[in-house]
Amino acid sequence: MSEIKIIDTTLRDAHQCLWATRMTTAMMLPVAAAMDRSGFEAIDLMSAIQFDVCVRYLREDPWQRLRLMRERVTRTKLQSAMRSKSLLSFDVQPDDVNYLWLECLAKNGIRRVRAIDALCDLDNVVGILRKVKELGMESVGSIVFCQSPVHTNEFFARKTAELIARADIDVMMIKDPGGLLTPDRIRTLVPAMLKVTGRVPLELHSHCMTGLAPLVYLEGVKLGVTQIQTSIAPLANGPAQPATQTVVRNLRSMGYTIDIDDGLVDEVGAHFRAVAEQDHLPLGVPMEYDQFHYEHQLPGGMLTNMKFQLAQAGLSHKFGEVLAETARVFTDLGWPAMVTPFSQLVATQAVLNVMQNDRYRTVPDEVKKYALGYYGKPLAPVAPDVLDRIINNGSPKIALVPQPLAPAVAALRKKYPSISDEERLLRHLYAGSQVDDMRAAGPMQTQYFFDKPLVRLMQELARRPRAGRVYIEKGNLKLELTARA
Repeated sequence: MSEIKIIDTTLRDAHQCLWATRMTTAMMLPVAAAMDRSGFEAIDLMSAIQFDVCVRYLREDPWQRLRLMRERVTRTKLQSAMRSKSLLSFDVQPDDVNYLWLECLAKNGIRRVRAIDALCDLDNVVGILRKVKELGMESVGSIVFCQSPVHTNEFFARKTAELIARADIDVMMIKDPGGLLTPDRIRTLVPAMLKVTGRVPLELHSHCMTGLAPLVYLEGVKLGVTQIQTSIAPLANGPAQPATQTVVRNLRSMGYTIDIDDGLVDEVGAHFRAVAEQDHLPLGVPMEYDQFHYEHQLPGGMLTNMKFQLAQAGLSHKFGEVLAETARVFTDLGWPAMVTPFSQLVATQAVLNVMQNDRYRTVPDEVKKYALGYYGKPLAPVAPDVLDRIINNGSPKIALVPQPLAPAVAALRKKYPSISDEERLLRHLYAGSQVDDMRAAGPMQTQYFFDKPLVRLMQELARRPRAGRVYIEKGNLKLELTARA
């Protein structure tokens, strides 16, 4: 049987889904060399959300993360992604800004780039994918799987054929961010796509929200998928990807060849288990099948972040109601594929509808722009009554007809004459003092330290508010802690 290639998602999508994208560079670096030697076809490292969290929350320079990883990963292709023409925000960027971003990715060590457009408006990605190849990187085209009346096998096959013809991509990927694929659907989808892919290999990416993704992978491979995306347990399952260890073992038992070093993979898994234990981060566990998931279709990372944000606002009890409203908004807006930015756009509108108990009373700018075609042509018309409310209640500053964007790089270089293109791009994309705040945080932490067991014990005891007296004795060591009156 044929060889199956593995694209690792541990350092990108897995912690995005399980740790709200809070994996630091220091957590990655100790296992970077081991991952490089593990035999992966590529290591997925940085997408828009990783750049965003680095700057805004971790106060890490994302370009420095790329360079540090490239120093340690010399055999395996590091992968990044382009989300249509939007880069890090919802707003569409001029073509010259997107092309400069690709040049900076290549310069800082990225060797593989995938591009997606959630509306399958290929005009938004063909130029990007051509630029990827021009820069000598591997180009991966993607279609985003979604379940709706317009997302048929015929639709996906037609878009795949058009993308291959127009962009001459190296790999075609089925991206299933919502974990919506089932064994039955993959049995019809893959053959439909393989009829038009020719010699272009087909790659599969899914999530485990319904527990079906591991089975979907096995079925996909049997049908002709030759590349799959997995994450290393314990950063696997749950809303993340299927576990590398389990998928590899199952495929080998079916007779497929997979050139992965199991010992190195286990070494990486042990490292992240220890990190999770020390930093009190969740581990991925298999999830039960949930039919309601096929109504709201939110991707794994979005679900995790939504729970986190609702909890911060003291609204955890509204989670179920928000999911139900998300399903309604998804239908209202003509079934946009539930992947960034549209999953956030739909979910934000749903939260507002629930909190205000008045649907579309408040309309975010992004929802109005979507309805008016700023991000590409919607696959299906927005419900007429909803469209009226969106236009009437949305910002009057948003023109009813989108205007072409003027080039911006020359003006950026004039505005910031003495800094690198990498920093220029960050300052272009982040408002206010966010880039300055990142710089002010000082040098990036590149070493991760595991506390000694005694230190961890003391830290745990300090978290317990009612501990009255603690006595520890080992050999000649005696330690007594007594709570103050």
